[in-house]
Amino acid sequence: MRLDKARIAPLTPSELNDEQKDALITVTNKSGKTLNIFSTFARRPAALKSFLKWGNYILQETELSPREREILILRTGHRCNSGYEFHQHTRIGLRSGLSEEDILALQQDVAEGSWSKSEVLLIKAADELFEDSFVSTVTWDALAQTYSEAQLMDIVMVIGQYTQVSMLLNSFGVQIEE
Repeated sequence: MRLDKARIAPLTPSELNDEQKDALITVTNKSGKTLNIFSTFARRPAALKSFLKWGNYILQETELSPREREILILRTGHRCNSGYEFHQHTRIGLRSGLSEEDILALQQDVAEGSWSKSEVLLIKAADELFEDSFVSTVTWDALAQTYSEAQLMDIVMVIGQYTQVSMLLNSFGVQIEE
């Protein structure tokens, strides 16, 4: 997994202006800590606010189960070689019904692991979007036998969101919190 040196440093609390503080208010914990992803993105507060709104939809409002969502996110983070993303969502994945073995398997060939038929298709969709920016007709049609139209859209939106997030994290060199 890629975890290059920081290219754009996260803002420290003393560096924040009022607009940046306002953008971070919903992602700062009670002790005043903010994840590096957000304190880095706060350098562009208007973008951060939009990012958080869309991210909230992806994490809280899709019609996918938390387990399905995290399979997509972790597979995408792995395929995008994003150390930060994979690290953060490993913890979330464990809370969402994935086992440590599942998380290790998401870094392997799709045949590895004890996946259900629909989970194999989710992994294939993530792989196909990574490789070709397109879900094949065979995979789409198979997914459509299990998932609604809204869920199919959510599958692509989750993968697309975390492809973008991985690109940002990798390019900016966002570091894992100590």
